[in-house]
This record gives sequence, structure tokens and C-alpha cells, in this order.
Amino acid sequence: MLPGVYTTRLGPGRGLFLSSDWECVVELTGADIIVRCLQDEGIKYIFGYPGGAALHIYDALYKQDKVKHILVRHEQGAAHAADGYARATGKPGVVLVTSGPGITNAVTGIATAYMDSIPMVVLSAQVPTHLIGDDAFQEVDAVGITRPCVKHNFLVKDVTDLAMTLKKAFYIAASGRPGPVLIDIPKDVTANKTEYLYPKSLTMRSYAPVNKGHPKQIKRAVDLILGAKRPIIYTGGGIVLSESADVLVELVQTLGYPCTNTLMGLGSYPADDPLFLGMLGMHGTYEANMAMHDCDMMLAIGARFDDRITGELAKFAPHARIIHVDIDPSSIGKNVQVEIPIVGDAKSVMKDLLKEISKRDKKPDAEALKRWWTQIDKWRSVDCLSYDKNSGLIKPQYVIEKLFEITKGEALVTSDVGQHQMWAAQFYGFNKTRRWINSGGLGTMGFGLPAAMGVQLAYPEETVICVTGEASVIMCIQELSTCKQYDLPIKMVNLNNRYMGMVRQWQEFFYDRRYSHSYMDALPDFVALAESFGHVGIRIEKPGDVEGALQEGLKLKDRLVFMDFITDQTENVYPMIAAGKGHNEMHLKPSNGEAPPERELA
Repeated sequence: MLPGVYTTRLGPGRGLFLSSDWECVVELTGADIIVRCLQDEGIKYIFGYPGGAALHIYDALYKQDKVKHILVRHEQGAAHAADGYARATGKPGVVLVTSGPGITNAVTGIATAYMDSIPMVVLSAQVPTHLIGDDAFQEVDAVGITRPCVKHNFLVKDVTDLAMTLKKAFYIAASGRPGPVLIDIPKDVTANKTEYLYPKSLTMRSYAPVNKGHPKQIKRAVDLILGAKRPIIYTGGGIVLSESADVLVELVQTLGYPCTNTLMGLGSYPADDPLFLGMLGMHGTYEANMAMHDCDMMLAIGARFDDRITGELAKFAPHARIIHVDIDPSSIGKNVQVEIPIVGDAKSVMKDLLKEISKRDKKPDAEALKRWWTQIDKWRSVDCLSYDKNSGLIKPQYVIEKLFEITKGEALVTSDVGQHQMWAAQFYGFNKTRRWINSGGLGTMGFGLPAAMGVQLAYPEETVICVTGEASVIMCIQELSTCKQYDLPIKMVNLNNRYMGMVRQWQEFFYDRRYSHSYMDALPDFVALAESFGHVGIRIEKPGDVEGALQEGLKLKDRLVFMDFITDQTENVYPMIAAGKGHNEMHLKPSNGEAPPERELA
């Protein structure tokens, strides 16, 4: 039994680790042990960038062919690619970086995965153990730097601890509420030798996520659910992570209650189902936000009530009695007080709710539910996503609508962060999980392209589309080189308005149109840039050319195609809940009869 130290989500203190069914082989170097562990974990790809402290590991990778290394052009790209792979497959993504700037470059990608609860194992090479603390060349405190943005991290100082540490890392990363785990490995540890001991199974006394909801809480929840007059079911990324979309559909359709998803939960309930109200929150639909505000019972599953969802907390759902289901107990009651907390896995809890509902003679109040749907349909009659379809300029919403129409909603779509992200969420109807890959919690510009690389490697026969903006894509544009090296036929849809669009929108609304440093003054010719990397570039400037360009680009199955759509610079994302406002105080597009937001500071 080996002791370990826990931090962050696992809580403080020491824990003991138990294992069984050990496998013992001949003596191996630490570097060979790492590669053998990856093989035994079934890892297919590792995303990384070499450096001096990591060279023993890279040499071990060279001598085998089961684990394929993907050479990115920047360590941030490695973390985002592993993240995209994990979001698309549900399996942990793996990153390998060197010491110093290698790990610091990866921190943004690690934090992105942490905020969205994405399973990832990060292997960071470190200077030799005898130099740690001496300010050696390319030494940084990787454990200290990453502690706030990982589920757990380790510093391995003895090669005999290496295999067990890797086993723990994969277990912690993928179980409970998933997240990134970092292992910092000094160079001498990768050179030293020991017997290869790797457990096939693992139990950790001090880390035991609760998967089963408490029976008494399940019964209390069903009492509240069946007694509701104005119910709503609000779900987030936890449905995706727990692979429980089918159970959610069964629960919603059994009750006949309206359902709404967060940005991270899109696809967990079919977008084309009449019980679905669309996305809620800052740029959610009018009907979803109004229903959230006026509901008397809210069943929240796998969502964390973040500020982009709640708006002003003091104005949030003033009439609602709230049931909150989450596998992470620290998320319950953190932002919003709830009446019935249920700690457990979303799939397990929803199955138990369905079993309990089936036992009851009492059914949902049909008359009250009919009145509730009548009110919701009135809110739905407001065309909150309207835009000028007769404009002589390309409207970004039109591009996404045509993209959805041509792909029939079957593409895997990544995005960067900003207006284009919101338009993709609003206008591309996701009917399945793990087809919408975006940075929700951290809001990381530069995420889309490298994430698409991970998705395309996971599903080489699928259509993978990166919806991006000119300000975002330039941040990790170097990964076009990686795409060329590995023949990744990603389709880039660049909604180019020559602004940091969401920044400009806020400056228009809340800073009296003082567009401080939000205009992109020196953009490249994206078509020529794409072609210089060996890809196909298409520039589209007229609305009448949008559909043809999309069809042309999507037909090139074996090429990366960069489609640069020159869009209306003035277009804003609506609806919008401004800072300090509630769900019932949304700003709709001015053409819907409402004036733009007041010119006040956010």
C-alpha cells in the first residue's frame, strides 16, 4: 500500500491505495514503464512536444508502435487536442510535455479541461530530482503551478512509484467528476530501472465517488416533481459525461415536462423534440429563460448553476423549489440554495427517479401542465433568434443554418469562443451528445482548431467542422501544420467580422461604443495562409455564395478546407441577459420591437 497526498477536488489529507491482480515483468526504465502503462491502459494517441527533460520518454515511444504520438506545434495545442479527443470519445486524453515552458504553455489547456470536467492525464517532464529547487535550466514548480486547475497532481521521485502513480492518475481522471490529472516526472526517474508492476484494478480508500443517490432523497424528489404546476428540467454537461442522454429522454417524455440544456449540455436532449426549449442562459432562448424564471419546480441534473446560466442570483428563479443532482457534492449549494440535494451519478439517479415514479399512483397534474405549456408556447411565438435574411451582407447565423442543413446535423462541431460560438450553439441543432465540442467554463480562444484535431483522430471517417472567428483561430493557427503532417481533413468555417466580436458587442452596449482594441487591424489573407500550409482556402463575400462554398468544401473529404466567410461586422448575438439582470429581463433584437440595452457599465 502506497501513501499519496490529495489536493483540490479530492480534499486534503493522506489516503491509502489498494490494488489486485498485479502484473510483473522484467526490469524496465522509467521511460519504458510509462509507455508500457499507456499501452496497458489502451491509449491510442498521445499529444505532445519534445524537450530535453522528456527525451528518455520520447526515445521509448520511438521504439514501439502501439501508442501513436501526435506532434503538435505548441503545447497549448497538445492539451486542447487531447481535450477534444476526450470530449468526443469519453476516454481520457493524454498529453506529454517537457519541463519549464513546456508545462507552462500547457496550463491554459489544462485549465480548460478542468473547468469543463474533461478526463485528461498530463505527463510533464521535470529536471532531475537532485536539481529540483535549484532554479535549474527549464525548471518550474509544475505541481504548484497546476494545483488550482487539476483534479489532482503528483511528483514522482522514485521509479518504483511510477507505474502505480500512472494507474491512480487514469483512475482519478475518469471516475466521479472527471478532470485533468498531472504527473510531474524528473528526468532521472525516466532513466532509472525497476520491475514493471501494474495493477489491473484499483481501489482508493480516500477517494470513493458516490454514484448512487440516497433513496430517501429520491422519494422526496419524486414527491416534489409530481406535485409541480410549472416544472422545468435543466441539464448540463453531466448528462454527456455520464452517457445518460437516453435516460434523460425517457425521464422527460415520461413526465411531459419542458427541458432545457446549458451550453455544455447541448445534444443531451434532441434539439428537434417539442419538449425541448433550447439553450438557456445569457444567450439562451426567450422561452427557456422565461420558463426558468417562472417555474415552481426545477430539476437540475449535472449542471452547476454558473453565472452565465443564472444571471443575477438575487433574481434567479424566485418561485422555484430546486432539486439538484450532481456527482460532485461541492457543486451542490455552491451558487444556489436547493431544497433537495442528491449526490450521485446522473444516469443512476435518473433511473432511480423513473423507478420511483412508476411505483406511484399519482401522476403529473395534467391541467396545470396544459396551462404551463400554453404559456410556454406564447413565449415561443416570440422569434427570439430572428435576423435579417434579406441582407446584402453575409449574416453569420445564415452560415450556421446552411451548415446544419447541408450536414443534416451529423457533423462533429468544435468551436472557439465568442459570437461565433453562440451562433453555432443557437443555430446548429444538436440531437446527439459528443457532437458539440467547445470550451464552456474557461472560454478559451484558440481551442477550436486543436480540439478538432483530437476529434478527427478519434473519428477519421466523420465530418469534423471547426466554427471559429478570425480573432480566435489566429491564436493556435500554427496547428494547421499539424493537420498537414497527419492528413486531418478538418473543415474550418471562419466567421470573419474583423473584430473580437463579443468584445465589440459589449463595448457597443455598455461602453458607449468605445471600441478599445477590439478591431483586428492586421489580419492575414486566410486563404493564402491556409494554402501556404498545403491546405485548400476559399473566401466567401456574398450571401448567394454561402451554400455553394459549404457544399464545395465539404465534398473535399481528404483535405483540410479553410472557408473564410466575410460577415456583417455589426451583427450582435441575441437574446442577451446583461450583467445584473434576471432571466425575465432579456434584451431581444431591436427589430423585435425592443430598444438596444441601456448604455450602462456592465
